[in-house]
Amino acid sequence: MPLLQVSDLHAGYGRAEVLTGLAFDLPKGHVVTVIGPNGAGKSTTLNALMGLLPARGRIAFDGQDLADTTLEDRVMLGLALVPEKRELFGTMPVEDNLVLGGFRPMKLRIPNWRAGLERVYELFPRLKERRTQLAGTLSGGERQMLAVGRALMSQPKLLMLDEPSLGLAPLVVREIFAIIERLREQGVSILLVEQNARAALQVADYGYVLETGEISMHGPAAQLANDPRVIETYLGATRAQAAAN
Repeated sequence: MPLLQVSDLHAGYGRAEVLTGLAFDLPKGHVVTVIGPNGAGKSTTLNALMGLLPARGRIAFDGQDLADTTLEDRVMLGLALVPEKRELFGTMPVEDNLVLGGFRPMKLRIPNWRAGLERVYELFPRLKERRTQLAGTLSGGERQMLAVGRALMSQPKLLMLDEPSLGLAPLVVREIFAIIERLREQGVSILLVEQNARAALQVADYGYVLETGEISMHGPAAQLANDPRVIETYLGATRAQAAAN
């Protein structure tokens, strides 16, 4: 049974429906990416899954139907979202932000949950160097690392990332995606929403192309990366020329 099963999902803002019958699965231990243009509904999908938006349809997580469950319920079940804007506590030190991320294991009385700090610091050595620094003074890349680290502190069953490369320099983007690949190797289940299709398909096991609230294509990530339609629309002419040679 997939860790996450979504079927006939409808969600939007007020009377404007953005998702019109979305359906996809995410197997445990896999990285699944949702790519697509601005306005396709990628962030709306994550917000609906997290319970931040009202939605119709079926969302089953780890065998449980999420209908009528609150945001806090979903956090306690093991869903963790790293939002596009990161939503850090800028006036608090890095380490305090991370400790707050441990709300779920603390409430579940999971022994030694604070040991997660060292795991995060091993993954992001820069955060350890800046553990007493205020989060609001970090660089964009460091803030993204902190947002991911805070989510990992919750010991999630599913880590959802919303545009983790947004606004970052190319070198930092490569670093962030190297971390995602490392998490994948560690068996972390990840739902990656990303406009950088090339980077997303390189680290994912499976991909979905979302256009105007519906899935237009899906398949193994390597297969999508070599599909002429994906190359032309999302990967650019240079990739298309390389594929033709």
